Amino acid sequence: MAQGYHSAAMDDIAERAGVSKPVLYQHFPGKLELYLALLDQHCESLLLAVRTALASTTDNKLRVAATMDAYFAYVEDEGGAFRLVFESDLTNEPAVRERVDRVSLQCAEAISDVIAEDTGLSKEESMLLAVGLGGVSQVVARYWLSSASAIPRDTAVQLLTSLAWRGIAGFPLHGTDQHTGHGTDQQGD
Repeated sequence: MAQGYHSAAMDDIAERAGVSKPVLYQHFPGKLELYLALLDQHCESLLLAVRTALASTTDNKLRVAATMDAYFAYVEDEGGAFRLVFESDLTNEPAVRERVDRVSLQCAEAISDVIAEDTGLSKEESMLLAVGLGGVSQVVARYWLSSASAIPRDTAVQLLTSLAWRGIAGFPLHGTDQHTGHGTDQQGD
């Protein structure tokens, strides 16, 4: 289904999977069900990558970098799974749209939880920021890949991290002095 849903035939899919067409139909009644199963798997991979990045450190600048890199790694994966999630030719199919929207929301919720915990912002405010950070990460990573950029991935991640960090670091952590911005758990530059 690398060429898209509509151009993929069940015969080709079975051949590529190394199974007979009847075996494929034993597991999936049709092409849409197979597509949704693959979409679920790849959505879960993205969510796991984001959650792993967020949990990788308590240093917020490094956490931003790890999360940005998770998106870049996801789109750079040679299998092209991100195309099923972010560039599907079935976006008008309700079951596909629901899954894509859900994984974007789940990634944003994971980011939002960290923002809310660290800054004390409301759930709604944290979610707004998280949707922005996740969206920027996903769109820029896809642009970077599709443009065949001469910018190495680590440099692209550093640039995007710097942009995001300069914004998110402006929200003080709990326990900081509101006048000076300093405290025992202040975010570093």
